[in-house]
Amino acid sequence: MLRTIAILGGTGAEGSGLALRFAHAGMNVRIGSRVAEKAQAAAARIAETGPRGSVGGFGNAEACQTAGIVILTVPLSAQIAILKSVRGHLRPGQIVVDATVPLEAAIGGRLSRTLTLWAGSAAEQAAQYLPEGVAAAAAFHSLSAESLAHLDRPVDCDVLICGSSPEARAAVGELTRAIAGARPVDAGPLENARMAENVAALLISLNLRHKVKHCGVRITGLDHA
Repeated sequence: MLRTIAILGGTGAEGSGLALRFAHAGMNVRIGSRVAEKAQAAAARIAETGPRGSVGGFGNAEACQTAGIVILTVPLSAQIAILKSVRGHLRPGQIVVDATVPLEAAIGGRLSRTLTLWAGSAAEQAAQYLPEGVAAAAAFHSLSAESLAHLDRPVDCDVLICGSSPEARAAVGELTRAIAGARPVDAGPLENARMAENVAALLISLNLRHKVKHCGVRITGLDHA
């Protein structure tokens, strides 16, 4: 397994939740932020929980440098700017996983609706800003920050993984299994991220309607990746 993971936007609820889970799975986690001090503070909070792995805070560009997989957990409005800022620090062989859900809320609309993007999906938009040799993938949309934050219980959720290559999807699937209760599902090429992002928007809508914070997805009748 790729043992060093960078999480850009790791100071937010989703990014911090993933960092917490991966650190407790024994991985080396590098939290990235535009403000390194914020990343360091987030890392310190996770370190206090006694993880088996290591966790540190860095500026976004520095966080990417030694990571095998880079996970982007930022609002849509920040996605392109952050990718442009780290592009020169990415290297061939890395995988960038976009977890962005393109919600209408980014332009003042409803939280439960998605925006239609020219690229087709947020993940496909992210792929346009990656250097040659860096694989693009989409995953973790269905994992709620609430469920990730509770180490005492598994997340009990299927994770749809789309990617530019079978190898990238397999690597992200292996990473997903490090989260207790998360079940990776190979959802095919990157263009299928359009559907995965819409599923995430539906889950958000259900969470709001039923006033819960952790509605996940369980897909029956298939073999998990």
